[in-house]
Amino acid sequence: MLTGMSERVLDKADGPAGGDPASAAGDMVTVHQVTRTYGRGETAVHALREVSFGVPRGELVALKGRSGSGKTTLLNVVGGLDRPDSGSVRVAGTELVGLGEKELLDLRRDHIGFVFQSFGLLPVLTAAENVGVPLRLRRTERGEREDRVALLLSLVGLEDHAAQRPGELSGGQQQRVAIARALANRPSLLLADEPTGQLDAETGRSVMELLRAVVHSQSVTALVATHDPQLLAIADRVLELRDGRIVPTE
Repeated sequence: MLTGMSERVLDKADGPAGGDPASAAGDMVTVHQVTRTYGRGETAVHALREVSFGVPRGELVALKGRSGSGKTTLLNVVGGLDRPDSGSVRVAGTELVGLGEKELLDLRRDHIGFVFQSFGLLPVLTAAENVGVPLRLRRTERGEREDRVALLLSLVGLEDHAAQRPGELSGGQQQRVAIARALANRPSLLLADEPTGQLDAETGRSVMELLRAVVHSQSVTALVATHDPQLLAIADRVLELRDGRIVPTE
């Protein structure tokens, strides 16, 4: 169950920062016939093969599949971190294919939150400073930024570790900092790669409850790659990738 502090964070998250360019009725994510291949000839790796699906606003979609099935590649393509060889990817009403690097950067900054398997924290910054990085990039006023960071660190149970750097935190604590940072800008779309993979069961359940609460109460869309059966169980929908293709779930 979410704590009172969690509810306060959700109360403040009254919509994506900067507004959302997509129409209220449209899907947040639309992927159509996307193919991504690495290498050529006999050594080519077909990471994605004509993948198509849509994710409505406010839906929590879990991606399942064995290692190497294409989950991370698909998240990277949807997040504008990688480009497909062919096909179409639309996020928040914007077609990603053909966008320049500056336009992709703006889209990621304003509408997408990322949680990586490797945490992606800056080692020279404290936990609080890491969570505040997206807010600094948006030039959020200092007082508002500090309030938001404090709320998020409390939400993930790290209010007493705000001044510690990543090297002074456990792997689970670093992942919780990464999750707090991903939520800092109140994103329209949250992309998470195994967000509970480094967490103990109790913390993992707390994170899953947070994901579900944010998605359903704030119309945030989440696309989550996971092997966690508890996270699969709370998802609105499960998509299975097998050898780079979407297949019917068993």
